[in-house]
Order: sequence, then structure tokens, then C-alpha cells
Amino acid sequence: MTDTAPPLLFLDVDGPLIPFGATRRQFPNGYPTYPAVGGPPGADRNPLLDRIDPAHGPRLRALRCELVWATTWLSEANEVVAPRLGLPALPVVDLPDRTADQEAADAWAGLHPKTRALLAWAAGRPFAWVDDEIGAADRSWVAAHHPGPALLHRVDPRTGLTDADFTALHTWRTGLPDHGPSAGSDGRA
Repeated sequence: MTDTAPPLLFLDVDGPLIPFGATRRQFPNGYPTYPAVGGPPGADRNPLLDRIDPAHGPRLRALRCELVWATTWLSEANEVVAPRLGLPALPVVDLPDRTADQEAADAWAGLHPKTRALLAWAAGRPFAWVDDEIGAADRSWVAAHHPGPALLHRVDPRTGLTDADFTALHTWRTGLPDHGPSAGSDGRA
């Protein structure tokens, strides 16, 4: 890692940014929505996108991390999610196809399919990973294979990112040396 590189913040979309799975009892009136303003006619036909809170964009930038998509949305996240958050196009972790043997080994070990790819992308840099599917095996594997600081922060998919999640991310980030502003963006649970 260079002395000027900020820590990475790997972002999943479904769960952290688009909450899902809550019951009518939890949200009697349904999820809060934030319909997109502007954009090309007919864009963003997926009604779940209206659950993306645009206030998350400035809060993510304020963390002073290099924001990176770590989602099965891949580059589509830049087309439909980033504009709703007021974010520029972000780098996208390529989630490589894995062999059946690799998938079976990771499944047996309890590793999330993204875990190895994120560590390869980080290449020793400090990183936080925000996802709704992080488990104990991922935490153990990262602790054993990543030389730098890492925060694997599991978000409840029923609520998406909350104030408590941003507090955890902020606390982790402020515990790291300042490496200056992030490129392309500003900004252990």
C-alpha cells in the first residue's frame, strides 16, 4: 500500500443499500422510498431502487475511503445505483467465475463467494466490507490471510445501512492513519 492510498470500502447493493425481507409488522406502511428525480424516461424501472436512501451517498463519501462496488450488480451499479446516491462511477470488483471445485471448497468452508476476490483486490490495503452475507468463516479467513486492517461489517438486510452502521464504519476509519483524500470519492463489527 502506498502512503497516499486511502482505505478501501467495498459496497454491496442488495441488503445494505436496497433493504429487503422485513415483515409487514416491521414496516406496516412498507419500506420508506426515495423516488429518483430526473434521469432518462423509463430508466430505473425496478421499484426496489426507490428504497435507496440518497442521504447515504454523502455519508459514504465522508468516510474518506476509496469506494468500490462489490456486488453482483457489477457495472450496472454505476448506471442505476451511483446516480441515486450522488456518487461518481466507482471501480467494480470483478467477481470471477469459479470452478465447481472452488465453489465446493468455499461452500464447505463457509466462505462467501466474494471473500477471496476482495482480498485479492485489496492487495494488503486496509479495507472495510459492507455486506448482508458476511459470516464467521469470512472473518476468520480474512484475519488469517490479510496483513492489513480489515472491517467485515454485516448489515441487516431488513433495514439496510443505519446510523449504527455508519457509526461503526466511522469508528473503524478514524482508528486508521489518515492517508489523505480518496481518489474518486471522499469518503470490526
